Amino acid sequence: MPPKPQLILNPGREKSLQRRHPWIFAGAVSSISGEPQPGDTVELISARGEFLAQAAYSPQSQIRARVWTWDRDESVDSSFLRTRLERSIQSRSLLQSYGDAVRLVHAESDGLPGIVVDSYRDVIVLQCLTWGAERWRDVLVEAITDLCKPATLYERSDVDVRALEGLPERAGLLAGSPLSGRVQVREHGLKFLVDLLAGHKTGFYLDQRTNRLLAQQLSANREVLDCFSYTGAFAAHALQGGASKVTLVEDSRDALGIAGENLALNGLPESKAEFIGGNAFQVLRNFRDEARQFDMVILDPPKFAPTRATAERAARGYKDINLLALKLLRPGGILLTFSCSGGVDAALFQKIVAGAALDAGVHARILQRLSQGADHPVALNFPEGEYLKGLVLEVA
Repeated sequence: MPPKPQLILNPGREKSLQRRHPWIFAGAVSSISGEPQPGDTVELISARGEFLAQAAYSPQSQIRARVWTWDRDESVDSSFLRTRLERSIQSRSLLQSYGDAVRLVHAESDGLPGIVVDSYRDVIVLQCLTWGAERWRDVLVEAITDLCKPATLYERSDVDVRALEGLPERAGLLAGSPLSGRVQVREHGLKFLVDLLAGHKTGFYLDQRTNRLLAQQLSANREVLDCFSYTGAFAAHALQGGASKVTLVEDSRDALGIAGENLALNGLPESKAEFIGGNAFQVLRNFRDEARQFDMVILDPPKFAPTRATAERAARGYKDINLLALKLLRPGGILLTFSCSGGVDAALFQKIVAGAALDAGVHARILQRLSQGADHPVALNFPEGEYLKGLVLEVA
């Protein structure tokens, strides 16, 4: 067997790998031995000639290589991937109380960089986000079909991060029966319709599951404003928890329509729900001008900063939306605020929200810090896996 291509690193750039961080950036690479193709497995070699890891090669991405294994003798092949998939899927067996929608594979945190697998009852959704995942796509399809035996295996690799890899977006049926419509799933005793063909992410925000339950527990007798409400999962939990009224704000009319269906599906009182289609920033400004107030505000905005390079620009958006929300809260009100931006860490997010509170002229305190659910684990050697940050604030 011919030797694997190698990426030789600049002096001192092996330190992150020695701490088992799975990414090597383009600036760390001194030279390339051989002619690796996109997605090929390459060896990472220190400037002193020491073997460090085997990784998937991405020639166009700033993340030039993502580690598969730190073992030189381990073969990265179909058996390797199947074993990793099986281990990840089995680890989710402890999460049966979550309902029948769960993330089975969470990319780097499960030792499978660039690979996301979500289960919605008997439908599995696969995302291949990187060249490494793309290289093994057919193997992944075969292994997932064998291990999970889904009625349908569908691909939702129609995400903008693939452009950073030089990959086109793609979605479609991979195996099993075609999807005929929306899928119904359960969460905390509630039912939700999920659009797996065109919905956000793989169809539903599975990462917010535990935070939605917390919102339910905090909502009794409160007037709740749910911004970026998508298909109404937070709103449904709030009404289930006894909210006196919930106002949903969402710029997608289709998502807002499904939100109404989800409330009806659960027998929740639509008379207590107000649906507003429009840009959340503008809607909140209108509420401020109208002197409307709420007892609880939920902010779950889309990703403003996918990378650290965009964090400064995104900080303004996070500050503005939190400032507006804080101005709308009655004394004693609760703000649940989130950031899913990888370029904004927890410390920066707290600093942004603190600045918003200062500018809003309110005194607020943190009651709780929030993150993603247990089916979105965070490997200790990969803190970037903790992309979802949340704060529960109480306004004095």
